[in-house]
Formats: sequence, structure tokens, C-alpha cells
Amino acid sequence: MLTVFKFMKTLLVAINAKYIHSNPAIYSLKAYSKDITPDIVLCEYTINNLIDEIVDDIYSKKPDFIGFSTYIWNVTYVLKAARELKKLLPQCQIWLGGPEVSYDAYDRLKENTFIDGIMRGEGEEIFRNLMMYYCGITDKNEAYFNLSDINGITYRDGNDIKETSAAELMNMSDIPFIYEDIKDFENRIIYYESSRGCPFSCSYCLSSVDKSVRFRSLEKVICELKVFIENKVPQVKFVDRTFNCRKSHAMEILKFIGENDNGITNFHFEVAADLIDDEQIELIKTFRPGLIQFEIGVQSVNLRTIDEINRKMNLEAVKDVVRRINEGKNVLQHLDIIAGLPYETLEDFKRSFNEVYDMNPAELQLGFLKILSGSMMKEKSEGYGIVYRDYPPYEVLYTKWINHDEICELKAVEEMVEVYYNSMQYPNSIRYAKQFFDTAYDMYFELAKYYDSLEHIKGSKYSRADRYNIFYEFIKKYCEDEKQLEVFEEILVFDIYLRENVRKRPAFAKDLKQSKDELYSIYRCLEKDKKYKEQMLHVEKFCYDIYGFANDGKLTERDNYIVFNYGNRNPIDNSAYVEEVWHQKESLKYLED
Repeated sequence: MLTVFKFMKTLLVAINAKYIHSNPAIYSLKAYSKDITPDIVLCEYTINNLIDEIVDDIYSKKPDFIGFSTYIWNVTYVLKAARELKKLLPQCQIWLGGPEVSYDAYDRLKENTFIDGIMRGEGEEIFRNLMMYYCGITDKNEAYFNLSDINGITYRDGNDIKETSAAELMNMSDIPFIYEDIKDFENRIIYYESSRGCPFSCSYCLSSVDKSVRFRSLEKVICELKVFIENKVPQVKFVDRTFNCRKSHAMEILKFIGENDNGITNFHFEVAADLIDDEQIELIKTFRPGLIQFEIGVQSVNLRTIDEINRKMNLEAVKDVVRRINEGKNVLQHLDIIAGLPYETLEDFKRSFNEVYDMNPAELQLGFLKILSGSMMKEKSEGYGIVYRDYPPYEVLYTKWINHDEICELKAVEEMVEVYYNSMQYPNSIRYAKQFFDTAYDMYFELAKYYDSLEHIKGSKYSRADRYNIFYEFIKKYCEDEKQLEVFEEILVFDIYLRENVRKRPAFAKDLKQSKDELYSIYRCLEKDKKYKEQMLHVEKFCYDIYGFANDGKLTERDNYIVFNYGNRNPIDNSAYVEEVWHQKESLKYLED
């Protein structure tokens, strides 16, 4: 029996990157300590909120204790807000927790005198003990807590900074389910954790610090996933660092979501592709398109680099698994590579980029090495000649193997990849354009240089129409004859209408006035087809078999009409459903009597 001695108004604060994000950490801390003090208020903001707005809102609640959830993307905002709040509420205890402050807690307190303490590592048990201390609650042995009795904290004691031993790792099944009231998370991504830790020891990553993996009981996981499925939440993002590191655990979860698919919910997993075997691939191929998506960290194809960063990966197995899953056309695969790793020159990175690009992921994330406190990479950074930014996200500036000019080149390439590949708005035109370059990297690099040559006001944004026109003018320079350019024009028009029924046709698109009678007849016939009834449609005439090119890469010359159905979209890339409705070598599908 716990005995409560004093009232304690507690705020747990999250500053998220976007509104659609939620912060499961503060919900978990509250759920784990609700029997200690029911007066725990959760406050979520975004980095788009002004610091003054955040400070004023927190101040208005007059808390006795504030706990900030701190990450690499919000630490600057947290420290600014905490500094001002300490001026306004000098008696309030201000504590930080989270991965960004867990591994340099002593230095954080030394540098920031307005912080009273830091919770290091997993926060649930630590926060509960802090609440017992500040509320004056005894434990089951009727003993009072002192801060020195609480493992896993670094705290201020007068003019001294003290640090207790690390807290024990928790049993995952003891952590409460935080989504009992799912309505609180409406229109937001649901983050779910079925395991903690990672079996691998990648030197740049903090997930390997614990060197252990703990799993939530499958019985609990299945019951909790039912809540998401029954409530038809749009997306559940598993935060497990390597979801499939234990096959039996992963298979039971995948089987369950496959058997209980509600046709809406999407599940996101970070996986090691080379651990996926035949049985798992066959199961995955049975899934509805869009039911699951995978994030796969390749990072580099340079074997010296992979060995140096302690990464375990069978590259050929990864390529084979990605290829076989792609064949099913039902899973979005997002592949990652990292620039600035040890022993990787610009030429090495280009090879990594091209090999991973040729694996045809739906998205290719070109990231940059971040030197995180607590990571092995930070300990070795001086020996690698790694120089990085002093402020978050502590991104690499240069190394022994790659200079800053080359990093800047990669930044420009990254932007082009985001615009023209990861947006999924140019799937066919970017594939056609690649033939004009030796490698995919060369294409994006030359495109970046072309953008740099344009007269454009810095800070202003290009419209979507601008992007298409720029791409057209760029590739136009490489086309050897009018036919190549004409094909590219049609493919680009196809990609435009694949995503959106634009009102204003691009300048390079063909004038359809000569075909208006045929188009009118086709629209009239489509209106009578039950499949297209009350759907938003667009019909476009092509002189080349762009439909065939989009499906199997074959391109022939022939007049044809394509219907784009915007009421029926591909769940993987959100493109419109397309169908060929007429071409000159067969009977008229819609125009015949």
C-alpha cells in the first residue's frame, strides 16, 4: 500500500517534429505512474510552435514538476523552453529524459544550470521512483526514497552534480498499453513497440548500446494490435529497431495482421532484409497491397566500411530479398544509405548509391552520418578524422575520406532524389531518362547542377508544375532526335496525370483539339460503365504505348487512349488506376456499337 504525503502537479512535455507524430514515451511514463499521482498532464507541441507559445502555455498550468522528452530533433527547443521556464517557475523541478541526454547527462547539467536532473535510459521505472520521491511516498517497506536511492539519474545536489548507477532494463511485458483511448490519437501516426534493443552493434547507432533485445509477450502484442485493427487506424509504425531479429516473434505478428486485415490499416516495420527467408516471403506475397511496408538499412556496399562499423549484413541476400518482395508489387520498401562513414570515399559512396538504386526501392533515403553521444562512432571519430557540427543533429562535415565539397555535392543529389524519386511523382519519366546517363548517380548530379544554373530566388519554392517543366527542359538537352523527345514528353504527361487531374496542361503536352470528338465519345461511354460511375476521370491520347512501358518496360509506337481513374488509387504510391480503353490495332473497346 502506497501512502501519499503531498500534492504534485506534473507535466510531461513532448515537442514533436510534426503534428501527425505522437510521443509514446510521455504516454508510457504517465500510464506506468498513474497510481502514484493521477495529476500528470501531457503537453504535446511541435517544432513549428514558437518557443514563447510553448513557454506561456506551460507556465499557465503552474506545474511543480516538468519532464521533457528529449531527442536529437527537439533538444534545441527543449533547452530554450526550459531556460525560460526556470526564470518564471524557479521552484519547479525541471527534468529531461530521452536518448539525446542519456549519454552525456553530467555535461548537460554542468552546461545548463536551469536543469535539475536527467533520467538516463528507459524512463518508466525511473520516473515512477521520482514521483514517489517528490510526492513523499513510501515504498512497500515503508522506507522513504532519497534521490541517491534511484538508479538511472543524474541530478543537482546544491552545487554538486551526482550520478547514480544505471537502472536495470525492464521487462517489456510490464509496460502498460498506452492506447486504451484510441480517440486521443485520431489523425496521428500510432507508434508501437513490441521489442526494445538491437542484436547488432552498428557503431553509429544508440540502439546497440544495451547489447540485448527484450520482447513483449506475443499474447499482449496480439491483443493490442486488435485495438488498432478494430479502430481502423491509418498507420501503425513499429519502433522495434530490428523487427524480424526473432523469426518466431515476427511471423506470429505478420500472420495475425494478414489474417485480420481490415483493408485500411498499414503496418510499418524496420527489418534486416537478409534475415527474411522463403517462408516469410511467401506469407508476405499473400498480403493486400499496402498492408505492410519495410524500412531496410543497407548503409553501404563497401565491405571495408561495413566491417569497420560492426554491421552484419549479407548484401547479396539483401538484394535477392528486396527483388523477390518487389515482384509481389504489394509492399513499399524504403532503403537507407549513409554518407560519411569510415573508409568510404565519394567514389565508394557513388557505388553504394548506384547498387542500392538498382534494387528499385520505392524510396531511397540518402542520409548523412550523425555523431551521437554514447555511440562507438563518437569515441572513434577523432581517429577517423571525422569533423561534425557542434549542434544537433551533429551531422558530419568531412572525414579522412570525403571532404566538405563532396558532402555538399551529396546534399544536392539528396535533394534531387527527394524531389524526383522519393516523391513517386515521376516513376516512368525518371526510368526513361536514366538511359541518357552512365549511372543513376550521374543523372541526379547533373540534374542538381542544372537546378543550380537556373535563376531562382533563394528560399522561394518551386511549384509542382515548375518541377515538371524543369525536368523536361533538362532531359531535352540529352535527347538525340525528335522521336526520343516526343516519347519523353508523353511519358512525362503520363506521370503528371498518374498523380493528379491537373487543370492546366503543361506547355510541352500535345494539343488534343484534333481528338476532341473521339475523347467526347469515350467519356460518354465511360459514364455508362458501372466501374467508372461517379468517379473522377481523365482520358489522354498517346502516340506511343506508354501504358505498356509503365507495366513491363516495353515501348512501341501506336495511337491509344488511356483512362486515369482518381477514385481508385494504388495504395503503395497513391497513383491513379489506369487502363487502356482504345488503340488502333484492335476493335474499339468503347466506341463500337
